[in-house]
Amino acid sequence: MKNNKNYKSSEKLGKSQPNSLILMGYFLAVVATLIWAGNFIVARAFNQDILPVGLAFWRWTIAVVTLTPFAIKTTITDWKLVQKHLPYLAVSGFLGVTAFNTLIYIAGHTTQATNLSLIAASSPIFIVLMSRIFYGEIIFLTRFAGIAITVSGVILLLAGGSLEKLLNISFALGDIYMLLAAIIFAGYTMLVKRKPSAMHITTFSLCTFSLGLLFLVPLYALECWIYHPVVFNPAIVRALLYVGVLSSVVAYLAWNQAIALIGPSRTALIYYMIPVFSGLGARLILNEPIALVHLFSTLLIIAGIIITNRQ
Repeated sequence: MKNNKNYKSSEKLGKSQPNSLILMGYFLAVVATLIWAGNFIVARAFNQDILPVGLAFWRWTIAVVTLTPFAIKTTITDWKLVQKHLPYLAVSGFLGVTAFNTLIYIAGHTTQATNLSLIAASSPIFIVLMSRIFYGEIIFLTRFAGIAITVSGVILLLAGGSLEKLLNISFALGDIYMLLAAIIFAGYTMLVKRKPSAMHITTFSLCTFSLGLLFLVPLYALECWIYHPVVFNPAIVRALLYVGVLSSVVAYLAWNQAIALIGPSRTALIYYMIPVFSGLGARLILNEPIALVHLFSTLLIIAGIIITNRQ
């Protein structure tokens, strides 16, 4: 009950924030999803060159090394808070770092990219439902309508405007992993909202990254024993730097701060922009064509996000 009251009071504070802070929250959420769209491209491009746990392990190793110089001062200042909330930080680190990303990389080895994007689009729905169940957030009719429009745009985009293509999608074991990852990410987003207000966001990020990496150590050791360790080359190093610095440090800091500014439900709906950004990235990087259906589905997604986030 106390957490519920704290959440409602924080939502009221969020609504009374200056428009500049609200806009900043949306901007940070867009930045995070833009970077994560590139993360999907990297995961797909290197799924034959690097094993999933190895990719996750080195990603978060780079993230911890990158973030430590910027977060060590606030972490020392918040050390008593860290000790007090260590179980909370451990669970957040396990869900958001160890489990979520590793499951995505595992799923990328056993299912199609279309399936990954389609199932990933379910995560914001779980976030909205969890916000209602755990924090009592009211889900208005306009929010339902906005979600429906947004989901329609995502499905249209992934199906390429072809009903036959959508009906012929086959599902594999990797789809179960991706669905579990989507639910876990929703749970992680709920936990971020419960971050102690006195704890700096950099402290929270460094602690969860470090604890999540710690949980990955035995998994990576097992993967190396059964298969082989990561074999580095220039292309893999560049990919690891992208997922380690941008997809981990920059994107997670932006996402967590967006949640603090505009709340988990409104932040979650921006996550639907990932397929749009992935399509643009494929056009710019892989020179894939953009058809009329892509533009129409993008307009649907953006319209749904605007409707859902109306006060």
